[in-house]
Amino acid sequence: MINLADGKHGAELLKAQAHVWNHIFNFINSMSLKCAIDLGIPDIINKHSEPVTLPELIAALPVHPSKARCVPRLMRLLIHSGFFEKQKVSEDGQEEGYILTNASQLLLKDNPFSVTPFLQAMLDPILTKPWHFVSTWLTNDDPTPFDTAHGRTFWDYGGQEPMLNHFFNDAMASDARLVTRVLVNECKEVFEGLGSLVDVGGGTGTVAKSLAKAFPHLDCTVFDLPHVVADLQGSENLKYVGGDMFEAIPPADGIVLKNSGFYMTGMMKNVLRYSRNARKQSRTGKEGR
Repeated sequence: MINLADGKHGAELLKAQAHVWNHIFNFINSMSLKCAIDLGIPDIINKHSEPVTLPELIAALPVHPSKARCVPRLMRLLIHSGFFEKQKVSEDGQEEGYILTNASQLLLKDNPFSVTPFLQAMLDPILTKPWHFVSTWLTNDDPTPFDTAHGRTFWDYGGQEPMLNHFFNDAMASDARLVTRVLVNECKEVFEGLGSLVDVGGGTGTVAKSLAKAFPHLDCTVFDLPHVVADLQGSENLKYVGGDMFEAIPPADGIVLKNSGFYMTGMMKNVLRYSRNARKQSRTGKEGR
């Protein structure tokens, strides 16, 4: 490390400033992507049989005429981020159009593996607000920054606000569809020897449904809060159970724990402890926690 305070190291000073600025403005990448989703840009491009020119894109977007000049800036940023590419349209190479990339294909509404619900949920103000309270949270005894920001736990908020419960479940389901397809196709050996499985915090059952269909011998249980699994119907080898994962987990040979980032380390220790007990209970056939 060199001393930059003396102002004598111009190149290093500018490099350090650029590094700080990159982190300050990193949110622009996420919000620009959200803007593209809100405007439906990936689907507009996908509906064309050939690359979409800038005038065609602007004409298809619900933007105010005075803001049309901002569209090329947005697209330039998204190209830099790898969500779109430019391809020549005319033979003389004077005109170019926008095309999708592998990443933007996952943002299409009709794609069965679309991650758009996940993106919209994670960037919703309800879930971004807690990040503004991390420093405050570190100075108090609240279990999570979400508690500090909203005055209640994430799960209490979801139980009382149907909107949060709905878009969070949609987000988890969209992410689960993609991951489960890979899991079923590439990791079948993981389920060999298992007779039962419980998906802890399984939401509406996207993962468990896929596993139950792929492995008919497997008795699958979706375990989540009562308001999440209320009125959900199971099948021959799939059932829904309501409860609190921090108190007890239904017995099973295998446990699925996915997207545990919403829990703090101390809470996860309890969940893992109950998971071990649930496996023991499944093997012994005895009741317990």
